[in-house]
Amino acid sequence: MNKPTPTEVNAALGALKALADAIRELGEVPSGHLYANLQGHITIGQFEQAIGILKNAGLVRESNAHMLTWIEPEAKA
Repeated sequence: MNKPTPTEVNAALGALKALADAIRELGEVPSGHLYANLQGHITIGQFEQAIGILKNAGLVRESNAHMLTWIEPEAKA
């Protein structure tokens, strides 16, 4: 596997931030509806990987019904 270029890394981070911003602004959204708006731009695998990153970061919760909910991070004192 080739090492990603700085441009590719920046593009991936930008896409992840855009996805996070969309979920944050909506507050809650069905994952299927969100992906339907993105298909043609990213694959389902890329979408699932990005959602996994956001979930592991503690920013998004996904219910059994595939509802994505933004979790407001706790303020640090």
